[in-house]
Amino acid sequence: MTPAPLAARLRDPSGPLFFPVTAYGPDGSVDLDVYRTHVRRGVAAGAAAVFACCGTGEFHALLPEEFEACVRVAVEAAEGRVPVVAGAGYGTALAVRYARLAAAAGADGLLAMPPYLVVAGQEGLLRHYREVAAATALPVIVYQRDNAVFTPATVVELARTDGITGLKDGLGDLDLMQRIISAVRTQVPGDFLYFNGLPTAEQTQLAYHALGVTLYSSAVFCFAPEIALAYHRAVTTGDTATVRRLLDGFYRPFVELRDQGRGYAVSLVKAAVRLRGLDVGEVRPPLHEPAEDHIKQLAQLVERGYALLEEGA
Repeated sequence: MTPAPLAARLRDPSGPLFFPVTAYGPDGSVDLDVYRTHVRRGVAAGAAAVFACCGTGEFHALLPEEFEACVRVAVEAAEGRVPVVAGAGYGTALAVRYARLAAAAGADGLLAMPPYLVVAGQEGLLRHYREVAAATALPVIVYQRDNAVFTPATVVELARTDGITGLKDGLGDLDLMQRIISAVRTQVPGDFLYFNGLPTAEQTQLAYHALGVTLYSSAVFCFAPEIALAYHRAVTTGDTATVRRLLDGFYRPFVELRDQGRGYAVSLVKAAVRLRGLDVGEVRPPLHEPAEDHIKQLAQLVERGYALLEEGA
């Protein structure tokens, strides 16, 4: 039986989107066995999709052969229960290469990250993503952030492009997002996906939900899926009391801790996965490990998050 297209599978998300960390062994090489365990646990816990080898998965640090192996393992671990979307990035030629590696590994879609280093105009960005979309039959989600910020007119053209199925926003300009959504809705009939892709997206998901954006990435799901799922249910059902309890007692303090170090959006999450009992190794440079005191605070915060779930039970 052929799986439904990516847009159809994500239209009514059953949970947050899972961006697994990439596991490394003691020698620094990719540990595919631990990575397989990490992905399987996330799928079993209730993720709506697996986004393999993206930002939290240290796409920037992976060799092409490591990337393909990880995507293949993620596809195997998901067993078709949820879609697997793989990262693709750098310049156009390399992004095309990663797209094709992801397709060969069995991915269901691509998350096209910003081009490397250059600040391009709208015409160049549009050409870049169209070439990535044309490289495979995989549906492409374009990631807006940093040096890839689009006008509503450009997103309309992206939405008209065969193979491009959505936009993930990591910028956080809600006025721009509202104008983008309105422009695409009025000019391009059909399903176009929108994602909240800000770090610790739960912190801003109430605002995105008001715009009709129900899909969001959850780094917390990597190490505390029960907390992430409780928050997702609360936002979806309008359970304001639970939303506020988790925002005030867990998510806001987590964001404040995350902001204590550069790169903590990845390294702090990886440390939390280790604290929860799965040895996924350390981050690769140029990222660095959190300070010892920050890890102690992280352990206390995770414990507090689970206590908040008990309070609401």
